[in-house]
Amino acid sequence: MSIPILESFRKRKRTPKLFGFHTFGDSGCPITPTGPFRDNIRLFLQQCGELQDYSVEGMPIWCILLVHESSNFVIPLYTIEDTVAHSPHSFCDHCKCTGWSNHFVSKRKYHVIIPNDYHWNKHLKDDVFRVHNHLLHGLIHCNGFGHLLCINGIEGGCKYLCGREIMDLWDRICTILQARKITVEDVSKKKSMDLRLLLGVAYGHPWFGRWGYRFYRGSFGVAEHNYNRAIEILSSLELDNIMQDFRDTNKWRQIKQIIHCYRDMSETQLITLKDLLRFMLTFKSCASAQKKPIMANNAPSLSISKPSMRASLRNKSLVKDKSSNYRKFTNLIANMDSRWSARRLESSAKVIANALLEKKVEEFGRGGMSRQELRDAARMQIGDTGLLDYVLKSMNNVIVGDHIVHRAVNPRTRLLEYTIHELGNGEELEAFEPEPEILRHHLLPPTIEHGADVSSEVVYLYRNVLLNYPGSKLVGLASQVVLDSKYFVKEWPFKDEQDHVLRFMCQIIPNSIDEKSDLTPGELVMVPLHATILELKKAVQTALRDTYCIMEKLVVTDIENIPGMEDGEVVFGAIESGAEISVRGDGIDLESKYKYEGGDENWKVKCECGAEDDDGERMVACDICEVWQHTRCHGIQDSETVPLLFVCPGCCTSSFAASTTTQSRYEYEFESTNDLFLASESEFGHGAELIIKNDDEMLL
Repeated sequence: MSIPILESFRKRKRTPKLFGFHTFGDSGCPITPTGPFRDNIRLFLQQCGELQDYSVEGMPIWCILLVHESSNFVIPLYTIEDTVAHSPHSFCDHCKCTGWSNHFVSKRKYHVIIPNDYHWNKHLKDDVFRVHNHLLHGLIHCNGFGHLLCINGIEGGCKYLCGREIMDLWDRICTILQARKITVEDVSKKKSMDLRLLLGVAYGHPWFGRWGYRFYRGSFGVAEHNYNRAIEILSSLELDNIMQDFRDTNKWRQIKQIIHCYRDMSETQLITLKDLLRFMLTFKSCASAQKKPIMANNAPSLSISKPSMRASLRNKSLVKDKSSNYRKFTNLIANMDSRWSARRLESSAKVIANALLEKKVEEFGRGGMSRQELRDAARMQIGDTGLLDYVLKSMNNVIVGDHIVHRAVNPRTRLLEYTIHELGNGEELEAFEPEPEILRHHLLPPTIEHGADVSSEVVYLYRNVLLNYPGSKLVGLASQVVLDSKYFVKEWPFKDEQDHVLRFMCQIIPNSIDEKSDLTPGELVMVPLHATILELKKAVQTALRDTYCIMEKLVVTDIENIPGMEDGEVVFGAIESGAEISVRGDGIDLESKYKYEGGDENWKVKCECGAEDDDGERMVACDICEVWQHTRCHGIQDSETVPLLFVCPGCCTSSFAASTTTQSRYEYEFESTNDLFLASESEFGHGAELIIKNDDEMLL
């Protein structure tokens, strides 16, 4: 694959710098920086990157070429320097949502990007920051705080890389450059399942937890202790109790068989939901299941009870021929976990069937078409090739309208060929269509043994146990708490190296700015062992000037930790290396528009769920008090339009408040159950019904 930077090297007759993909970022490879991030990133780009001869919105671009050691293809890693004073993206929306609105605006931020593999042979475009299909997109401010914005590859990666490889690379880069804190908004999904919930129950942490990312901030007022307790509640659900709770539902048999199936497969005892999900997620092949009986005496196989089904099994000729098993396409898509709607899938199936019928008329009744021929014919009416390929893959012995579509390999051409035949008197459908009840509840067909499709069974447990647990508001509430916990963070703590340098974490004292500055991060400053007090002041001054917009003209006047010392005295011995110091100074531009990452908007958040800051969720402002609150907490669904006039309960008159019913769900289900999260369901009695009244009284 030709990459633009390689072409430029050929024209200049220069040898490009190439680095190993899996070793890049290891200690000493390619550099060993020891300073703060703002200095390390410059050294990194100078020694490893190649400055490009084009820019993105006027911003310079460096490219680093990484060679995949096992496959020998070249991957471009781009770094774009975004200078805030000349950028249309002055403030950081990601800082707002992660609780860093009070951070001073950094002068520079760096975007680290690996584009989608389809764009490796193209220049970056001006819309590069708005594209969401990059394999990697990370943003780090020059103060070392940043955000992982995009990792595409969790479900298998692109054509060349998997998500774990990309995440390993990002983590190594952050470590070697000495980033301080990196956040990620975990909204990753697989087969419609939110991985932060599924993996949180199975492993106690999200997918990013493998690299040290931990809970940082929840939406809708969720605190860390709520999150931890919710994970504990869901993980500790006992499988025997789950089967008991589902006994009076139409999903009991399926859940019971899944649990018994994997208990029989496992060599260790599966007691809790955590044990079961972890075993299922690590279960790679059905071969191990075949070594021992899949179903024990207490786990009967899925029986066929309807008379019409039993009668059909007497037809031995049909049973032996698996190719005669027909299913309605409309029923088949009920089990499909597809991003396309059922209507579009049905419409596409009809287009494919009509193309086969036209071919059949032209060929006087034969009508066989290769996959490519059928695809080309259907593309005349279906523009979405992904949708077309998805439907073609599912079209085998399916009934569309009054016809059956077959798929088989032509022995003469050895190509996959589709044919269409008229449906007879309906006997085939009656004989082999799975029970309506099974389709309706997404159960596996009777002919498939449990363990053969682990992924579908994980989805089944996720939907029914984690999202729709019967008779227990505690489980549903715990799942919602985990789903509302999206922001995770990894922190690289400040370390004082054992070398001939003094390191200090310097903080502007709060009263030199305003009350918000008490929460702003300090800056790492390094001076030699023989440095004087004056040299330390200048080093602090230089570091803060280089990092923050409002401190461009800062003059450090005092160091609070060492009062009474003269500028000419030596620092060594007066302050211990690694200490935090507070400084005062003049020249801070308090009127600058580039003050806080949250911008200069003075808007207030105070929602009934407990949120007091922007958490990235949909909000609406009260037209009286102008305080922002979550729409969901007031019964306004995301699909609904926000009313033109919105008045929060606190501003309502007594008569209006008496008639309104739009009370916060979390006011009663979350805030009122804080004590509930300190106890387990067993303490209330198994299967207890929790009713929370509007006056915050809890009844069991």
